[in-house]
Order: sequence, then structure tokens, then C-alpha cells
Amino acid sequence: MARYPWLLAAILSVVYLARPTSATALTYKLAANEQHCVFIHNDRKGVKVAFYFAVQAGGAFDVDYEVRGPNDELVLEGNKERQGDFVFTANELGEYSFCFSNDMSTFAEKLVDYEIAVEHEQRAELPTRPGTTPEQTTTLEESIFKLSGQLSTISRNQKYFRTRENRNFSTVRSTEQRIFNFSVIESLMMVTMSCLQVFIVRFFFQGARKGQLNFSIFPTQVSERQQTRVTIANT
Repeated sequence: MARYPWLLAAILSVVYLARPTSATALTYKLAANEQHCVFIHNDRKGVKVAFYFAVQAGGAFDVDYEVRGPNDELVLEGNKERQGDFVFTANELGEYSFCFSNDMSTFAEKLVDYEIAVEHEQRAELPTRPGTTPEQTTTLEESIFKLSGQLSTISRNQKYFRTRENRNFSTVRSTEQRIFNFSVIESLMMVTMSCLQVFIVRFFFQGARKGQLNFSIFPTQVSERQQTRVTIANT
């Protein structure tokens, strides 16, 4: 029972030992022909900046991005990318800009998830317990940092699979809509062809009836003429 408080303290120290991090995770709806920028201020040289984004919905799930430093120096750039996960070192002090552009779309909106995290390399020190050796503390620290790294990997994998799920669901909805439209067009074509066939058949029958009527009237007119001629001859 005496080990449980120490075990609990070791687990809670994951939060204490984690690198100091300032992060921003947002979801933004990027309109057509719009450019959206986010700015962070770096007050220390040599810090690691993690930049992640993924297009969750809209159009072809692609977006243009650009990252620039304080002196307008280009750090990262990409065109028509669906997802990105980058880590770079901020060696300059000042403001960094992270911009997304949807200039390639005429009317399609894009739903973009992005996260910007600034991590410092320095580690916090684990509070020592009386009676423990430095080797035990170091081993515990390494285990905790490995656990923290694995949790970060799981979190990124979850984001990746979420993005893939949204894209696959969008593909299914698009296919379903196309099948529905094709079915409606096919039904309209069948109704149109049926009406056209009925009209053609009725037209043929009406033409045949007119021909029979003309043929029945023509011999009567001929016989009347013959009778007139015979009457004139007898006279």
C-alpha cells in the first residue's frame, strides 16, 4: 500500500515533466478565394515549432499554405496539399505567420483543422524522493518521456484517421448523389421514350385509317362517272 502514493506521483509527473508548450488548435472555414493567416510571436531562439493542418471538408480537400519568418523569409510552402505535419526550429525572434489560401476554388469552401505548437527543449526536473538513487530517477524520467512521445504519436494518428474518415465519407456521399442523379435521368429518359413510342404508333394508325378512307371513296367516284357517261350515251 505504501507504493501507491509514489506510483500516483510518478504518473502525475508526466504533466510536470512535459516540455513547456504553447499550442493553438483551431478549425476554420476558408471561403472561396480567401486567404487566412495566423501569427505567433517567438521570444526565444532555437525553439521547436510544430505545425499541423488537415482539410476536413470542401472541394478536392486541398489548400495552399505558406509559413514565413520575422524577416518575411519563407520557411514552408505548399500548393494543393490535403494534410501536412511539420516541425522546424525558430532561430529568429519575432512574429511568424502561418497562412492558408483557397484561391484555386471558385465557389467551394474548405474546412481546415490546424494546430501550431511552440515547444522548448529544456526539461523540468522530477522532484526527488528521499532514499532514491539518481539512476532510479533517470530511468523513471526516460520511461515517462517515452510514454509522452507515444501519446503524441497516438494523437497524431487519430487526427490522420479522422481526416481519412471525413474524405472517405465525402466520397461515399458524392457517389450516392451521382447514383441518385443518374437514376432520375434514366427514369425521365424511359418515360420520354415511352411517350414517344405511343405518339409514333398513334401517328401510324391515324395515317393508315386515312389511307383506307381515301381508297373506299375513290371507287364510288369512278362508278358515278361511268354511270354519267352511260346515261349520256343512251341519250
